[in-house]
Amino acid sequence: MPAYVAMLRGINVSGHKIVRMEALRATCTALGFRNVATYVQSGNIVFVAETKPSSVLAKRISDAILRDFGFPVPALVRTAKEMQGVIKNNPFVKEDSIDVAKLHVTFLSQSPAKTALKNLQTLPAKRDRFQVGRQAIYLYCPDGYGITKLSNTAIEKALAVAATTRNWKTVNTLFEMAARL
Repeated sequence: MPAYVAMLRGINVSGHKIVRMEALRATCTALGFRNVATYVQSGNIVFVAETKPSSVLAKRISDAILRDFGFPVPALVRTAKEMQGVIKNNPFVKEDSIDVAKLHVTFLSQSPAKTALKNLQTLPAKRDRFQVGRQAIYLYCPDGYGITKLSNTAIEKALAVAATTRNWKTVNTLFEMAARL
């Protein structure tokens, strides 16, 4: 059975949509997932499950969170192999002057329409840079992600898809956790 990584959007932020990781692990275990583990408090889950499309697993997780916690939470799911590809294909890590602490990946729920990609060019990026992958946008925010105009909300609006962002350390840690399963 393959290992998966699920990333929830918008939980445990500023006292809203509070989900304890112990309860989240129990919800995922009740879905039949095995070896369920979480990483930090922002809704990162690794697990093993029967082979299913990522979109099916994401919907199951979102539905279970709504049922168990009473609020909607988008979930984006990737296989361990897909996470490895995200890491391998990051164009910024090949540049010598890049501070990896300023790298982020915005995961997309689906590939955006090609016409929507033009909308990203209109976002006021200042010193921030981005590169579009298949279902991810690689971000380099030299002044910090907290002040970038390339936020989840801006990207979702521009591309008309759900999105969630993780820093480079978290992306790598999630892959390492999934690879061990």
